[in-house]
Amino acid sequence: MDPYSSRQPTKQLPPSVPAAPQTFRVKVGRSPSEALALKNFLVVSPRDFHPSVRYVIVEDQAEENQPPRQIGTSMVHRRWASLSLGQEVSIAPYDPSFESPNIYLGRLDLEVSFLRKTTEIKEHFDTEEMSKICFEAFNNQIFSVNQQIVFDFHGINLQIVVKGLSVVDIADLQRGLVGDENANYQGSRTATRGILMQQTTIHWLKASDSSIRLKGPSAKVTTAIIQPNFKFEDMGIGGLDSEFSAIFRRAFASRIFPPSLVEKIGIQHVKGILLFGPPGTGKTLMARQIGKMLNAREPKIVSGPEILNKYVGQSEENIRKLFAEAEKEYKEKGDESGLHIIIFDEIDAICKQRGGRSDSTGVGDSIVNQLLSKMDGVEQLNNILIIGMTNRHDLIDEALLRPGRLEVHMEIGLPDERGRLQILKIHTAKMKQNDIMDPDVDLDELASLTKNFSGAEINGLVKSASSFAFNRHVKVGTLAGVATDMNDMKINKEDFLCALDEVHPAFGVNEEELQQCVQNQIIPFASNVERILSDGQLFIEQVRKSSRTPLVSVLLHGPPGSGKTALAATMAMSSEFPFIKLISPETMVGYAELAKIAIISKVFNDSYKSPLSVIVIDNIERILDWVPIGPRFSNSILQTLLVLLKKRPPKDRRLLILATTNEKSVLDDMNMSDCFNSEIYVPNITELSSVDVVLKELALFSDEERNQALNALKQGGVELRIGIKKLLTIIEMSRQDVDKVDKFISTILSMAPYKVEPNTLYMPDKSEIPDPTSLYKLYE
Repeated sequence: MDPYSSRQPTKQLPPSVPAAPQTFRVKVGRSPSEALALKNFLVVSPRDFHPSVRYVIVEDQAEENQPPRQIGTSMVHRRWASLSLGQEVSIAPYDPSFESPNIYLGRLDLEVSFLRKTTEIKEHFDTEEMSKICFEAFNNQIFSVNQQIVFDFHGINLQIVVKGLSVVDIADLQRGLVGDENANYQGSRTATRGILMQQTTIHWLKASDSSIRLKGPSAKVTTAIIQPNFKFEDMGIGGLDSEFSAIFRRAFASRIFPPSLVEKIGIQHVKGILLFGPPGTGKTLMARQIGKMLNAREPKIVSGPEILNKYVGQSEENIRKLFAEAEKEYKEKGDESGLHIIIFDEIDAICKQRGGRSDSTGVGDSIVNQLLSKMDGVEQLNNILIIGMTNRHDLIDEALLRPGRLEVHMEIGLPDERGRLQILKIHTAKMKQNDIMDPDVDLDELASLTKNFSGAEINGLVKSASSFAFNRHVKVGTLAGVATDMNDMKINKEDFLCALDEVHPAFGVNEEELQQCVQNQIIPFASNVERILSDGQLFIEQVRKSSRTPLVSVLLHGPPGSGKTALAATMAMSSEFPFIKLISPETMVGYAELAKIAIISKVFNDSYKSPLSVIVIDNIERILDWVPIGPRFSNSILQTLLVLLKKRPPKDRRLLILATTNEKSVLDDMNMSDCFNSEIYVPNITELSSVDVVLKELALFSDEERNQALNALKQGGVELRIGIKKLLTIIEMSRQDVDKVDKFISTILSMAPYKVEPNTLYMPDKSEIPDPTSLYKLYE
């Protein structure tokens, strides 16, 4: 049976109506009865139209008591068509089938609200029952997009606005029903008007400015929260695609579905998101731009310090004011109320851990208490979304971070190479558009060179490159004069390379510190140096590739001046990891214990933000404040290092720790040696062949002079034990002397016999120590 056979489309006008539609000039009047007005009829006289004529823009009905040449209209008709009483208009019969045979509605989207805006009814309206009454009242009537209709639902006048409709292809559908193999039914098609039938699917939409409450499977809020074609790159935010998609999934996905469906699942919407990460990664920029992605009301954006006030109780009042509008709407509309977004920038200023403040006012604690009660207190609100932003995630009160409050924690880290390319494209878009950027600028190359740059630092890089271009077009000999060729200005590759030397990332690799540790480069004076570097490369690859050992710690120990720091720094720089930091006692001079602990903890916490990290801890016994007299050391710093050296990094994070020490036995006594996975001994120079390699590398002597010096040292018969650092110092000092060979030999011979490894039992007798003067005479 054909479900659409109840009413076939008219193929021609009724016999009594002329083939060409006849136009009438009529006056606009009132509908003769309220019942006809509620049925969406235009009332006409049977003397003007044959009773078989059904459509004049909308459904019409002939009534004997309607005066000729006048149409009876309701208030809604006049408002929709912009008509006034007594106005003359032209009307004509209309047959929808002349326009298209596909005139029957498959889907009808109706926005509903109270006819009187002041009406307040707390009960929910069942959309299934509304559809049933709608079919009874308006069946076989024609509907147009944006048409306004009055609808009587159990004595309550509702206003309906047609927001959208689609029609079905009757011919294709009929062929499919009878089994035609060539039938190709393509479903509903968007149209501007159509006829309602019993098989039409009605979707009810709640007007955004109405207090009506709907329930049922087709109840839906009209306004989508997020625009479907939204792109953050168009707003000046790049490199955060995955973070934004996760935010939308957690915070907004459940809100675009009807409340009835969410109620069936039995969940509440996410109320809070905490965005944290290093400075300059785009958290505050996101706060400024997030309103552009919403179709609803603008979010409230407040800075944390703005909440604070000098008057007692005013800070808490400022928190309550932020939630007042959301509370009022939620009391009126319940789950049908719109979403209220409140964005706190620098939320750590007002939400620090309670009980940790040194002041006696207690204002900070009471602000946190007020915010906690508003977000998830006795009177819960389900129409709010709080977005907090901070770069000090560790300072936030724990109660604020639990589910039901700021339950989604999203780290906004440093952009990867793809993200940096997006940010560079954003900041150079106008340069390209106005043909100011030179074609030799390769953004892909710049993205690879700007490792560890944040979005703000990339912006600073572009500004710095622009300043070099501006400087080229300043008139020579002046500071304020502009050259005449300024219109030909181009920002080229050289400008960006100069900017890279000027703008350095605050996070990641501080190459200057590491380069200072390897000022004289690495001289492979013996096979053990190459072996140490080779083992270091194996540790680097282990951290990079192995999924079983995300944490690798190595201790380089040996006598002072043997090159441990230089080797550790060389290993770190050769890794090319995005995060490399040096913890050195040189940067902690004059610091108290707590300050040192804070620095060490910050370096380790920052390393957990990078997928691959290297931390170099130089001269670890100096960091511990160890001295042999006493002995004395800082137990607080020791306990901090013992914990951090064994702490595994978070998931998908890997860390290599390289530590150096001159006092291995001291670390053994402190049980710190057990914290390291591997140990590498870095010895002093003990062979003259190693001295020969160093002399060749530094080119202190000619070949003849070098051989003479080595022969003199060999004939001296001393036990050679000297650190590479000390040897380099002697070589450079000898270079300044008139007789370089004499100075070098005398200095080595005066030091070598006394150069004994610490904690060894061997001490030469005074009679065994040769006289440097006699050796020098022998050399002569």
